[in-house]
Amino acid sequence: MTAVVSKPSKQKIAALAFWSIAVAFLVMGLKFVAWRMTGSVALYSDALESIVNVIAATAAYWAIQISHTPADQDHPFGHHKAEYFSAVLEGVLIVVAALLILVEVWRAWQMPVVLDQPWAGLAVNGAASVINLVWATVLIRAGRAGRSPALVADGKHIMTDVITSVGVIIGLIGAVATGWTILDPALAVVVALNILWQGWHVIGSSVQGLMDRAVDTAEHFRIRDIISANCKGALEVHDLKTRIAGRATFIEFHLVVDAGMTVGESHVICDRIEDALRAEIPSVRVIIHVEPDDEAKLPPGTSAVPFA
Repeated sequence: MTAVVSKPSKQKIAALAFWSIAVAFLVMGLKFVAWRMTGSVALYSDALESIVNVIAATAAYWAIQISHTPADQDHPFGHHKAEYFSAVLEGVLIVVAALLILVEVWRAWQMPVVLDQPWAGLAVNGAASVINLVWATVLIRAGRAGRSPALVADGKHIMTDVITSVGVIIGLIGAVATGWTILDPALAVVVALNILWQGWHVIGSSVQGLMDRAVDTAEHFRIRDIISANCKGALEVHDLKTRIAGRATFIEFHLVVDAGMTVGESHVICDRIEDALRAEIPSVRVIIHVEPDDEAKLPPGTSAVPFA
């Protein structure tokens, strides 16, 4: 039996975004404590990224609130794309954090320091990483289920923070064990480069959303199958187009019917298709352009599936 995963409600998504701010402040505090205990530039770089997490979590909460605002006269198609702006901002902040880290690395490279209280500081940083790991998993799962780009971007950014923190902890254990103080700034460079890569990825995926990216290939064919299974009475479907705007999916296509069919009869077919799409695809918006049979692109009887 296939498990059914319930879609998070608007209230749950907003609540997760709000609590993400509190978690970000908690983790930031722990990481700055770890840095102050050790004096490690690598841990300082990790703490700097946590500032970005706080700002990004706040921006995500704002964007999610805006995205759920009902359509109005100035925004008749809704406010779904607001979350992409939050994700772009997060990507930019990630890049800024990486540049700040590189500045600190340059200073530490010139004057390497011996770490103070390394084991206690690493323990505190490790606790912060565990909190981040749990929270990132929650955000990514809920964001994907609720189709929230801001929540997913926030979760992925936090998960990146977890990965870099683990790398820093492992590296600093090696630095303490060997006495090679140069490993500390070297690790900070790795953290900065990883953050830059992730920031570029976040910005790129968000810009694609702002550019009205179509659904992926598998989803496109699933939409075709739903339409085909519910278009009885129509002759053909062609010019199927899709685009994603946040959690909303916009679907548009042409439906060819017999020229002698009444408006009411064609409307029944359209309603059946729209109901089927709404039942399978969350937050879907459907536009169907009905055409007479002389607009068909396929010769009669050339295909069992009425798609051109």
